[in-house]
Amino acid sequence: MSSGCPFAGAAPAGSVCPMNVVKTDNEYHSGDGDKIEKDDKNAAVVSPKCPLGYDSHTFKLGPLSCVICQALLFESSKCVPCSHKFCKACISRFKDCPLCGADIESIEPDADLQDTVDRFIEGHARIRRCPINADKKDIGNKCKTVIYEDVSMERGAFLVQQAMRAFHFQNIASAKSRLSLCVEDMREQLDLSGDSLELYSQLGAVLGMLGDCCRAVGDSGSAISYYKESVWFLSKLSINDLEVVHTLSVSLNKIGDLKYYDGDLQAAKSYYSQSLDVRQSAVRNNPKVMSQVVDVAVSLAKVADVDPSLGSNNLAMDGFQEAIKCIESLILGPEESGIERRRLSVLEFLNNQMAEYQSTTSPVAST
Repeated sequence: MSSGCPFAGAAPAGSVCPMNVVKTDNEYHSGDGDKIEKDDKNAAVVSPKCPLGYDSHTFKLGPLSCVICQALLFESSKCVPCSHKFCKACISRFKDCPLCGADIESIEPDADLQDTVDRFIEGHARIRRCPINADKKDIGNKCKTVIYEDVSMERGAFLVQQAMRAFHFQNIASAKSRLSLCVEDMREQLDLSGDSLELYSQLGAVLGMLGDCCRAVGDSGSAISYYKESVWFLSKLSINDLEVVHTLSVSLNKIGDLKYYDGDLQAAKSYYSQSLDVRQSAVRNNPKVMSQVVDVAVSLAKVADVDPSLGSNNLAMDGFQEAIKCIESLILGPEESGIERRRLSVLEFLNNQMAEYQSTTSPVAST
């Protein structure tokens, strides 16, 4: 799963992307009450805040979160006999309670707590509106009946943040659930606002993350579907945006990898070649971005890696030689040590392939 937040560019000026905020404490902030006003439609309105007072930049580990994956609880479960609560997938890996050390005799679902978590997610960063026919008494009491309508960018960033935390700790079902909600929100926004390049970019990134979730559990069919949809949205965007280029090319490579492992080598080469075309176009437009040159070398190696199995040994040799030429042409400064490590790693692989490419059976790892 990508480590970048697709909503980072949409954050308000001066704010911090939630992907870069490290939360370590256990503070819990309760809502301080929302000021209700009336709009010209006679509906009570509040700003799009989380019902409990959080936003995507200040959410901290609290009673609705799992201390193992540090994300919102999913399939909330309690240990017996100590009653400490975690995600089902997280606690199922332990024999002793991670909090108190007590032996876990059994694990029981906590439907009431999960219902609270689900209601929290449903209301998070949506605009709350009272029904139009609510009387003044109800409005003064903040409305017993609340309708959640407009979705803010805060909600998308928050859901992606929770998904990335869960995915990192291999709670794939939780990550997939949060990302699916995010996709639903963005589809609704597209239906309301029409074509939006910003939404296309975000939706393409999140669909790629959903593909990663399916791939992690071996559901290659669903993974390919998500990656293809990700490619469709991202292909509508400018290749001058390097983040878009990276996400698009990686999604194409991942489809190629899955096709390779399924034995469809012609399809694998086709997707690898499409990724190569995207990366080469990016290098032509951004020749000074060294990481793009490394990406081109990786894509050349991927295409060449398939060629021997298709009976094209000469093409394979040409591809590896071109990739080595790309890598060796790079001149990096000391401030680019991360790219240098990656360059050396790719170069080592390419040199090995040049010597043994005829016996290679695995594609290059997705990059």
